[in-house]
Amino acid sequence: MQAPAAAERNKGPILAVLREYAGPGAHAGPGVLRVLEVGAGAGLHAAHFAQALPQTRWQPSDIDPRALRSIAAYAEAMRVPNVLPPILLDVSQGWETWGGTQPATLDLLVSINMMHIAELRCTEGLFKGAGVLLKPGGVLFTYGPYAVDGRISPQSNVDFDRSLRQSNPAWGLRDTALLRQLAEANGLRLERMVDMPANNKSLIFRKQ
Repeated sequence: MQAPAAAERNKGPILAVLREYAGPGAHAGPGVLRVLEVGAGAGLHAAHFAQALPQTRWQPSDIDPRALRSIAAYAEAMRVPNVLPPILLDVSQGWETWGGTQPATLDLLVSINMMHIAELRCTEGLFKGAGVLLKPGGVLFTYGPYAVDGRISPQSNVDFDRSLRQSNPAWGLRDTALLRQLAEANGLRLERMVDMPANNKSLIFRKQ
């Protein structure tokens, strides 16, 4: 149950943005807000966000079985009853394999620091899944470092992108222009980009 230092640093700024989409008054409909987090990693974010947003029903997932154990341990240690047992999920596979989530049932789909350390087919799968599983008006929330319309800045992000591609040529910062295209192809639109600490961004995609 060892959270990366980055998760400790960024949980507060990310939560501040998430509150606008999953906090009280963010949705007009009654009842709980259904959230699916893909690539939940150690599980610190899932427990922290669900605790701060008690009206959510937070479903964490990851492709790594070791992560699932850590996610469950965090939820238990922090006594967060609205975190569901984590599920094994490969975002590059079709939504039919995503733990039984049905079409148009999610209010929020969350992906934090996944795109740049995964093959492009994972990003493509994320948008395909969002297009099917989000309710009309639902939100795909992504966070991380991005290229913006072909440009990476500052130099630290350029260096980071280079190091990622040296580790794995299929990795690297994804361009917001590409993400816009993937969104539009799956019935979403990029509604907002929020500048975040450490040269990251939060991207808000809305299901039409």
